[in-house]
Amino acid sequence: MASLAQWVAGARPRTLPTAIAPVLVGTAAATAIDERKTFLAVLAAVVAVSLQIGVNYANDYSDGVRGTDEERVGPIRLVGQRLANPENVKLMAFGWFGIGALAGLALVALAQTWILVPLGILAIVAAWRYTGGDNPYGYRGLGEVYVFVFFGLMATLGTLYTQAHELTVVGVLGAVAAGALSSAILVANNLRDIPTDSVTGKQTLAVRLGDGGTRTLYVALVGVAVGCTVAMAIWHPFAPVALLGLLILVPGLKAVIGGAQGRALIPALASTGLAELAWAILLIWPLARG
Repeated sequence: MASLAQWVAGARPRTLPTAIAPVLVGTAAATAIDERKTFLAVLAAVVAVSLQIGVNYANDYSDGVRGTDEERVGPIRLVGQRLANPENVKLMAFGWFGIGALAGLALVALAQTWILVPLGILAIVAAWRYTGGDNPYGYRGLGEVYVFVFFGLMATLGTLYTQAHELTVVGVLGAVAAGALSSAILVANNLRDIPTDSVTGKQTLAVRLGDGGTRTLYVALVGVAVGCTVAMAIWHPFAPVALLGLLILVPGLKAVIGGAQGRALIPALASTGLAELAWAILLIWPLARG
């Protein structure tokens, strides 16, 4: 039976900046037009974090029962390492999806944005279908698309819309940047796992692009985030200050560009996630200035 520490590790807390950063950016965009509603932002964060934890447990379960997690490098695998009963891990995943769903219903009810309910349902279905079901899209090289859409565009713009009931150009730029950085985390993860994924038949985008192409994609995604942040200066001159937060990912960039393999790529995942969070935090002040 897995210990509490192992269950916590299985939730992969290092991925949580991916959930929190888009909510911060969406709230900053709402603040820029004097529409910030802090309580709704907190609810949005609960939704995002719950779905992130849920998808982490769901991936652990689905990859574990398929046998694609047995030889991986990196964080603990509850099912793949036979530390927990697969059904319990599956139950944990759906428990967190349930928390996210309840928080999401409360959010749209208070904000009167019922149009977001179908999108929320789609997000939960997509979270499960990432590695679950008969034909998971994560095994077909579409994982980065899921992350970009749901942990970039939807999380950021959904946060903005529930508070302001409108979208803005700056909000869209922030959403694209957040999605790019979140996708870069997955790209680094899948770059690390190319050897094992190739053997087990998991055709991630990294496997399809190959080692060199995947490293180029990582750099390009970071470049997209930088470009979007610079573009925000048209409306908020101090927005590029947020780029200071991306300095945290310098070690990750060096690891990826320098050809690091296996465990040597783990710092790239951590630094990219922390950089995204720092970037989002630093973006609040420039946008709040109006």
